[in-house]
Amino acid sequence: MLAQDRPRLRPYLGAAQDERDPNSVHVFDQLRLQRGALCVSALEFVALRMFDGEHSLRDVQGAVMAMAGGQLIPLDFFANLVDRLDSALFLDGPRFQELLRAPVREPACIGCYEANPDKLRRQIRGLFTNGKGPGLQNTGKRDGKLLAALIPHIDYARGGPTFAWGFKELFERADASLFVIIGTSHYSPNRYTLTRKHFKTPLGIVETDQQYVDRLVSHYGDGLFDDEVCQLPEHSIELEVVFLQYLYENRRTFRIVPLVVGPFQDSIESGSQPCFRPDVARMIDALRKVELETEEAICYIISGDLAHIGPKFSDPAPVAEPVLSHCRKQDHAILRQAEAVDTAGYFGVIADEADCRRICGLPPTYTLLEAIRPRRGKLLHYDQYVHPAGYESVSFASMGFYE
Repeated sequence: MLAQDRPRLRPYLGAAQDERDPNSVHVFDQLRLQRGALCVSALEFVALRMFDGEHSLRDVQGAVMAMAGGQLIPLDFFANLVDRLDSALFLDGPRFQELLRAPVREPACIGCYEANPDKLRRQIRGLFTNGKGPGLQNTGKRDGKLLAALIPHIDYARGGPTFAWGFKELFERADASLFVIIGTSHYSPNRYTLTRKHFKTPLGIVETDQQYVDRLVSHYGDGLFDDEVCQLPEHSIELEVVFLQYLYENRRTFRIVPLVVGPFQDSIESGSQPCFRPDVARMIDALRKVELETEEAICYIISGDLAHIGPKFSDPAPVAEPVLSHCRKQDHAILRQAEAVDTAGYFGVIADEADCRRICGLPPTYTLLEAIRPRRGKLLHYDQYVHPAGYESVSFASMGFYE
C-alpha cells in the first residue's frame, strides 16, 4: 500500500451520476482501455477527486471525515478504493505505467474487423471484390509513381470498399517498404503525437521504424510523446495497418511510422493558414528533412475522413435532403483543391464554412500535402454514409498523390 499512499488518477477519466441512484457515481475511461464503468459511492467519489498524487491516504481520510461531519471512516475504506481503481487501470500507478512501457500496442479495433486471421483475410478480400470495390490488386511490377494516398478510417462495414480503392492504387503504384501513416487524433488535443510501439493485429506484428522516429524527433523537437497514451485506443492508424498486412503478407516485410494529428481549430477560428502556426510549420519542415535523410522510398498514408453531420455530432436536425446534396457538393470542392495540391484552397473551403461539417481529415491532409508537395492528386472513390433515421452522415474518399 505504500506505493499507492499518494494515489494519482490517470488522464482521460470521466464521471457521471447514476440517474437511478443519486448516491452512486459511474467512473469511466474515455480512452476505452477498460470496457465498462466503475461504480463508486458518493463518498468514495469525494475521496477519489483528491487522488492527485499530492495528498496521502491519511490526508484524504481527514478531509472526507470532515465532509462527513466528523464520522469515523477507516483507512481501509480508502485503501480498498485505491485497489479497485488500480485494478481498473484508472490510477497512474505501476500497472498503468507497465501498459505505457509495453513495446507492442495491442489491437483496439477488433469488432470492426474479424479477430480470426482467416476470417479477417476473407473480410478484406471481400472489400476489394464486392459491388463497390475496385477488384483484386494487380500483383505485377509497380511503377513507383505514387507518393501518398488519402484513405478513410471509418469502420470497414461502412467504408471498406473505399479503403480498397485507395489500397489497390497504393499496392500497384508504390514501391516502398516504409509507410508513414499520418492520421487524425480522435482523443488528444495535442497537435502531433508519435509512438514507438509496434502494432499488433490478428495478422501479426508490424514494426515501427525507430530510426525514422529518431530523425523526426531530432528535427521537430520535444513534445511528440507527451500524450502517447492517446495512441492506444486510436483507430486511425490501426485500420490502415490491417490492410497493409493483408496486401504484403508473404510478399515483403514493411515498417510503419504512426503519427496522429490533433485539431486545427485555432487556425479555423483565426482564418489563417495552419502553416503559419509554429508547431505545424515545424512538423512540415521536419517531415521534409527526414525524407531527404532517408535513403529508401517512403510511401505516405493520410488516414482521414470528410464530413461528420447530424444529431450524433450535435447538429439540431436529422440529416436529409437538401443538406446531404450540399454536403456532397462541399466535399467535392475540398477534394478538387486536394487534387490540385492547393493546400491554401483546400483549407480555405473548410475555413469559409467554419468547419461546420467537421472535416476530420483536415489536419493530417494539410500537414502531409504541405510537407511533400506532390505534383497532382486523383480522386479514386468517394462515398457518403447516411444513417437510416438521419442520426448521422459521414463522408469519405480515397485519393492518390503522385510525382
